[in-house]
Amino acid sequence: MAMQKRSNIRLPPEVNRILYVRNLPYKITGEELYDIFGKYGAIRQIRLGTNSDTKGTAFVVYEDIFDAKNACEHLSGFNVCNRYLVVLYYQSNKAFTKMDKDKKRSELDRMKEKYGVSTEN
Repeated sequence: MAMQKRSNIRLPPEVNRILYVRNLPYKITGEELYDIFGKYGAIRQIRLGTNSDTKGTAFVVYEDIFDAKNACEHLSGFNVCNRYLVVLYYQSNKAFTKMDKDKKRSELDRMKEKYGVSTEN
């Protein structure tokens, strides 16, 4: 019965099973994240940022989209070690757009150098 109710609910298009978490304490472990996010449903995977650019961020992948929605609603603004979590739905199109811009910029610079074009006045 509960599953039947869930299948009739329309979710906004940005809702998905993958959550992007920012503003994490640098010393937090994957196990601690499982404790925090596991209260809202079965977790498939947690990926913690390890290098200087991604430290303090994580991706949390849930088995069920409704569990991810529930976690996002309840944990956004949650206080962990005096830091308030920012929990967002992962949007792949935004991530790839930035990569595409960087790739196009480097390609443009390479072409300018190849043909000796200067944009400086």
